[in-house]
Amino acid sequence: MTEKTRVLHYLNQFFGGIGGEEQANTPALVKEGPMGPGRVLDAALGSGSVLATVICGDNYVVEEKERALEVLLRALDKYKPDVFVAGPAFDAGRYGLGCAYMCVAAQQRGIPAVSAMHPDNTGVLTFRRNLLVIPTGTAVSEMPSAMARLAVFARKLASGHKLGPALEEGYLPRGFRQLVIHDRTGAERAFEMMMARILGRPFVSEVQIPQYEMVPPARPISGSGSTKFALVTTGGLVPKGNPDRQVGGRATDYFKYSIAGLTELSTTEWESVHAGFSTTHLNTKDPSYVLPLPIIREFEDRGLIGGVHPYFFSTTGNGTPVTVAKRMAESVAGELKEAGVGAALLVAT
Repeated sequence: MTEKTRVLHYLNQFFGGIGGEEQANTPALVKEGPMGPGRVLDAALGSGSVLATVICGDNYVVEEKERALEVLLRALDKYKPDVFVAGPAFDAGRYGLGCAYMCVAAQQRGIPAVSAMHPDNTGVLTFRRNLLVIPTGTAVSEMPSAMARLAVFARKLASGHKLGPALEEGYLPRGFRQLVIHDRTGAERAFEMMMARILGRPFVSEVQIPQYEMVPPARPISGSGSTKFALVTTGGLVPKGNPDRQVGGRATDYFKYSIAGLTELSTTEWESVHAGFSTTHLNTKDPSYVLPLPIIREFEDRGLIGGVHPYFFSTTGNGTPVTVAKRMAESVAGELKEAGVGAALLVAT
């Protein structure tokens, strides 16, 4: 193992101490030493240190990816770290993508990289095979334990340690299969697993097969001129004052609101409570950004569609579990079918 593990760390604007969502467009920058939760990582490294921290706004790293990566590459050349560490990003999607972009770029420069985030984070789902990721939950309170595990992996990677299977080492499976030699035949091992299953004992299959639900694409809308449309949004749009107390993230309920007779939405009557992106434009200029009522009314007036459902449905698409989202969608779909609605326009966040 190297005597001193030299780490370059990546954080978003929030954990980097710059600000919240209002600073999500902050360009990438580099600060000397550990910042914010990086200090926990620095302490956990033991015989090692965080040389510097790359910080970037969540919007900027997604929208200006190449410029953000230029800053990272200059930092890699300057500090020459043994390993690159990103996050933890937990279940924050843009932050997770930023961690993924940075890790992949570091690896392409020959620097081993590791991140930590929730298994359902967009960064994992998009770059699973290219990333070494330590699984986390969704709560930031897990930061100390996540940093401790990141420090362990940082030291391993810096030393050139060859990682074993994901289930043994504690990282998320990447879909690779490796040849290994067992002291028992496959038939013997399969028989043991079968008996364990019959007797209700725990066992782990040697072949991990991802189970993805098949969702067929919607059929093209025929005869849209006679089809009634409904508006659905996950943008957290609610009446001013949020009378139903919709939450800013991890929503478990949706609400419906009347748009009968309305041709557009005003900031004096509507607002977004979404906590996963900047709502400044929505709440100061145009709520239609997440509910395109003006254009759908225009389609209605021109006879391009058969009408607009008098209610729209709203929830907050920020960290909502898939099972909860499916439950809400089934309820909304049932109500729309009863009302004779033939199509829904969903503005997702």
